[in-house]
Amino acid sequence: MSVKHANAAHPIHDLITRRFSPYAFSGRAISHADLRSLFEAARWAASANNEQPWSYIVATREDATEHARLLSCLVDANQVWAKAAPVLALGVVRTRFTRNDKPNAAARHDLGAASAQLSLEATARGIAVHPMLGILPDRARELYAIPEHSEALTGLAIGYAAPPDEAPASLRERDQTPRTRKPLEGFVFGGRYGEASSVLSIPSPPS
Repeated sequence: MSVKHANAAHPIHDLITRRFSPYAFSGRAISHADLRSLFEAARWAASANNEQPWSYIVATREDATEHARLLSCLVDANQVWAKAAPVLALGVVRTRFTRNDKPNAAARHDLGAASAQLSLEATARGIAVHPMLGILPDRARELYAIPEHSEALTGLAIGYAAPPDEAPASLRERDQTPRTRKPLEGFVFGGRYGEASSVLSIPSPPS
């Protein structure tokens, strides 16, 4: 798998440094056994009240009609590159608790947590996952009869990463650009919002 390793500022697990979202996918199929393990990883994500508010609609290239149908639920800009992925999925979230029908404020967060675990399991198997927000929720609801109080929120392209020069020409630079992130000081706060937490301070060595 072609990888873009993260340049971590502090020690983290190798799976996290190797995880990335390519725009270039090879045509190599993913075994159903591997796919089952990816969704098993999502199954064991934490969620508020153990609600597990996520569902996934999955289509593989083995069924070209279904693959094309799910591809049509992505915005045009994402269809350009995602069509090469051998597996496509929609992440669907139920926005109300099943036990009392009250709004679940954590539902979208929990779908994200499940998809993150899916992505790390994929990385461990040499498989890449590219999540995307650019989908057509109304089309997904119509095509897949998604029920009330549930909604398609994200798309996933799943496959083996290909060399960047196999990505659409307009996206090759993105696949070759080093990964960057905000520094910890930009989002780990203490005392008041916007002030870096003291846990980020590196103590001076003893004299």
